[in-house]
Amino acid sequence: MNLFATLGRQNFLGNAHMKLLAGPLLILMILSMMILPLPPFALDMFFTFNIALGIMVLLVSMFTQKPLDFAAFPAVLLFTTLLRLSLNVASTRVVLMDGNEGGDAAGKVIQAFGEFLIGGNFAVGLVVFLILVIINFMVITKGAGRIAEVGARFMLDSMPGKQMAIDADLNAGLIGEEDAKKRRSEISQESDFYGSMDGASKFVRGDAVAGLIIMVVNLIGGLLIGVLQHDMSFASAARTYTLLTIGDGLVAQIPALVISTAAGVTVSRVNTDQDVGQQMIGQLFTNPKVLILAACVMGLLGLVPGMPNLVFLLFSVMLGSLAWWLMRRNQDQLAEETINAAAPPPSQETPEASWDDVQLVDTLGLEVGHRLIPLVDHRQDGELLGRIKSVRKKFAQEVGFLPPVVHIRDNLELGPNTYVIALKGVEVGRAEAYPGKWLAIDPGQVSGHLEGTTTTDPAFGLPAVWIDASQREHAQVYGYTVVDAGTVVATHLNHLLHHHAGEMLGRNEVQQLLDKMGDENKALVEDVVPKLISLTTLQRLLHNLLEEDVSIRDLRTILDTLAEHATSQSDAYELTAVVRVALGRAITQHCFPGQDELHVIGLDANLEQVLSQAMNGGGALEPGLADTLMREAEAGVARQEASGEPLVLVVQHGLRALLSRFLRRRLTHLTVLSQAEIPDDRTLRVTTLIGGQS
Repeated sequence: MNLFATLGRQNFLGNAHMKLLAGPLLILMILSMMILPLPPFALDMFFTFNIALGIMVLLVSMFTQKPLDFAAFPAVLLFTTLLRLSLNVASTRVVLMDGNEGGDAAGKVIQAFGEFLIGGNFAVGLVVFLILVIINFMVITKGAGRIAEVGARFMLDSMPGKQMAIDADLNAGLIGEEDAKKRRSEISQESDFYGSMDGASKFVRGDAVAGLIIMVVNLIGGLLIGVLQHDMSFASAARTYTLLTIGDGLVAQIPALVISTAAGVTVSRVNTDQDVGQQMIGQLFTNPKVLILAACVMGLLGLVPGMPNLVFLLFSVMLGSLAWWLMRRNQDQLAEETINAAAPPPSQETPEASWDDVQLVDTLGLEVGHRLIPLVDHRQDGELLGRIKSVRKKFAQEVGFLPPVVHIRDNLELGPNTYVIALKGVEVGRAEAYPGKWLAIDPGQVSGHLEGTTTTDPAFGLPAVWIDASQREHAQVYGYTVVDAGTVVATHLNHLLHHHAGEMLGRNEVQQLLDKMGDENKALVEDVVPKLISLTTLQRLLHNLLEEDVSIRDLRTILDTLAEHATSQSDAYELTAVVRVALGRAITQHCFPGQDELHVIGLDANLEQVLSQAMNGGGALEPGLADTLMREAEAGVARQEASGEPLVLVVQHGLRALLSRFLRRRLTHLTVLSQAEIPDDRTLRVTTLIGGQS
């Protein structure tokens, strides 16, 4: 077995080395034919190989289904052109040196093309050669080059849209990273292919021009050599060297014409699951009406006096017969389909449902209208993708866990300027953005009016106006906050991420947090989870913190607190209250950055006493008391907001959870802190009272 394995490995390495050396050896062989003299037999071998190679290239181009299946064609075109030119040089040397010896001096192949194919008539051969060169140069090569040029241009124009479609499928989870890389590579290869074909077609056109020049040189040089060096008569020299020259030109131009045809076939095809032959037959000879009309026209031409009646009538009968056969086949197929439709369908058991039928929703999604597509296409200088990445990174740094990837897709059912932000498949935000325009947001103290589309800032609900870029400086002078469309969407997304942070924190994210914490303090993590509390309880606790905009970055303090209190308390809400006290300094710093004296909202003593009694009585508020509390709280928040102070309510530790859950239903911007959460080195000053006068 080891011997066979060793031999197999050596064979594989040998094949690999041969493939690596194939290109250099071919180039060296071509160059050597230009320099070294070749005997007639070698010329016959190489000319025959050139013809066979041209036929093979044509057949390969016919049977490929898309251009990239023959991606090596530009290189093949270059090598075959060089091969023909080197053969022309080698044959020219032999013709001029030994042409006086007879028609087979340059080999049997050139003799056959010079005598048999054109009947030994050099005038006919010259005309045929010129016609072949004109067909190759003016028709096939020129058309193929033009198609390749236009194809390359359209391919480059369509690349941004194709790249965006790949990015959208990748963001939507329809394809993986490997599939995306493969599709991007195919797009790049298609562009390179058409560009290379545009350049490679110039080689063939140059080859046709070189063939004409070589023929003229051979004719003049042959006449001079035959008459002056070999003492041949002018007529004999003209006949001998002309036939050899024309045979040499034909034996090179016919393969050139075949390969040029292959180039035209390759670049003019349309990508389908069929090769060229199947496309042509499947689309030309499938409509009986077309064949019947063609048969009628050919029959009428066949009845015209002086026309070759037999030939035209023969083709008319053939086309008519083909049309009749197609009509009969279509009728049989229609009858079979009718019978199958009338027959009861075969009893087939409904396949069992599988996990493939389950379509999971994206945790976080962004759908955009078609006019917003440039915002998410980096090839059109769209910056929204980069800003979304920055938003996720900033969120992770501030809140303490990595939010899910935002899956972006276009939605033609939306308005052209509308975007929708969805969380777990449910819409949580919708607004409009206008690329190329600016949103001027009124912070409350502007000094002028702007012309534009009146709207509302989607993130914070402030009055705003969409303005043209020409009004941007005026808006800034008037005191507006001016942002572009990409910033509007990114800010809206950032706001919703913070607002719904608790809903995005799942068991997987919590486990990743513990794994990251375990890298630094494995003992602490193992002592708390799962020994003292379960992963589910920890998730609920972190969810409670995030719901009230409390960062969970300080996971070590959270776990230390749980290690101390979880032995005597297992309720997630009670543990949340204890953890909040431990995080009090960070919470206070978040609400009052850089302030030693905290201006807060307080509760009137009588109202606070009533609420404490309600808590002791079971924790439920009477309807009348609840309405009074909400009304007084709204009035107090309005007074605090008017004075420009933070919207923070400080209450007794036992009332904090109740009031926070009750008040944030309508006062979403109000933060409720307990007195125990305020650090001792901070001074409290009540600037607004709920239930009393400030």
